[in-house]
Amino acid sequence: MADRPNILILMADQLTAGALPAYGGKVARTPHINRLADAGVVFESFYCNSPLCAPSRFSFLSGQLPSRIGGYDNAAEFPAEVPTFAHYLRQAGYQTALSGKMHFCGPDQLHGFEERLTTDIYPADFGWTPDWTRFDTRPGWYHTMDSVTKAGPCTRTNQVDFDDEVVYAARQKLFDVARGNDRRPFCLVVSMTHPHDPYVIPEPYWNRYTDDEIDMPRVRIADADQDPHARRVRHVIGLGLQSPSEAQIRAARRAYYGAVSYVDDQVGSLLATLKDARLDANTVIAVIADHGDMLGERDLWYKMNFFEGACRIPLIVHAPGRFKPRRVRESASLLDLLPTLAELGTPGGRPQYAAVHDGRSLLPALEGGAAPDEVIGEYLGEGAVAPLVMIRRERYKFVHTPVDPDQLYDLAADPDERANLATRPEHAAQVADYRTEVGRRWALPRLHEQVLASQRRRHFVYAALRQGRFTPWDHQPIRDATRAYIRNDQGLNDLEAMARFPRLG
Repeated sequence: MADRPNILILMADQLTAGALPAYGGKVARTPHINRLADAGVVFESFYCNSPLCAPSRFSFLSGQLPSRIGGYDNAAEFPAEVPTFAHYLRQAGYQTALSGKMHFCGPDQLHGFEERLTTDIYPADFGWTPDWTRFDTRPGWYHTMDSVTKAGPCTRTNQVDFDDEVVYAARQKLFDVARGNDRRPFCLVVSMTHPHDPYVIPEPYWNRYTDDEIDMPRVRIADADQDPHARRVRHVIGLGLQSPSEAQIRAARRAYYGAVSYVDDQVGSLLATLKDARLDANTVIAVIADHGDMLGERDLWYKMNFFEGACRIPLIVHAPGRFKPRRVRESASLLDLLPTLAELGTPGGRPQYAAVHDGRSLLPALEGGAAPDEVIGEYLGEGAVAPLVMIRRERYKFVHTPVDPDQLYDLAADPDERANLATRPEHAAQVADYRTEVGRRWALPRLHEQVLASQRRRHFVYAALRQGRFTPWDHQPIRDATRAYIRNDQGLNDLEAMARFPRLG
């Protein structure tokens, strides 16, 4: 076994852990992910650190909380000076490549990746900046309930166009690695946009399920009984404007499961390519997501909160020649992946970190020990009016924001988070300890001002850059057609021999 493995990270968007059979899901059909889980290490209590696309991904890449790097929301710039695991692996001698979505905002669209094989599905500018000072005005670019009320089958979508390209480019990259002369190990991130809403999926995937197979939300909560943050989330996604019927809820969940099966098929295609390219024996495969989806639980949709559906995600690590199959019960998070990957890829396992990170290596857990059993979370995006923070430790989850009552849940006794224990006298000392810890970890008034100042700057910059000639930041993949297929600067027989895999003896 080689000392340093190849690394293949398969990332889905808005994939809640509970939908997968590996995490107890009873509906979705995911044979390829199941196979990885059966022979891999499954982290049963794994979380994102911010239940929103861009800040979650920035934390995954950097190992730092959004507040540390200014990655507050879906239009926040990811600073180019922030080291990512791609930088560390590249410094350690890896070739690093990204195929698909990563929601980078700002002019740096690589962040340590040597190659980016596709453009992103989302814009790279500041146009999606929230405005906490105008909360009642719903942003026109954000989620609406059309995703639910218009759910169903289709022939083609923007998202299928994107993910088909992402997977094709990734498969081509694996073959290029196999037949190329670059002997460096590789780290390839393949990041799909499914099963993110809108809840529509081509008919073959829709037809893998029937209505009577679809489970419905277990917990239903009327608007008047929601916590204040949940009511704000319902406002920002337009739940006050459209109230989905039971049939529409069932259709949205059916389409979501179809999209999960689509993701699984793409995983299967990539696994087959890895084997065909003879790269499977020394490749560590990780299956992750950026955040989850409420799917109608608690009468909420999408994410933007710290309930389990929105923030609990899968982490499955498959490397049976290196890590024995097991299930890890202690909690961990995306923050922990940077030190894990850096240690895995650095000779001797002792990387020299160029910046403070907030995670802890999961290598001990992968090798049979315990995970950190702690998750720290922040939410600073749309639907909020002040910083929202979360501490998940042992059996409890504590959620705090200065503008709302605290929330405390015992997830061992109450996995559906029905009973808020924060107001009960017997938990008063525990809540006081959590609030002390929040005060130690965050200067929330200062963070609030920093978020507002960032929003003001970005609104101004976006408006200014739209005047006159506009120069987009969106990544433009460079494909040199003069080096493609057959050209006259190389002998035909030599070229054909180099492109053939496996090569003739």
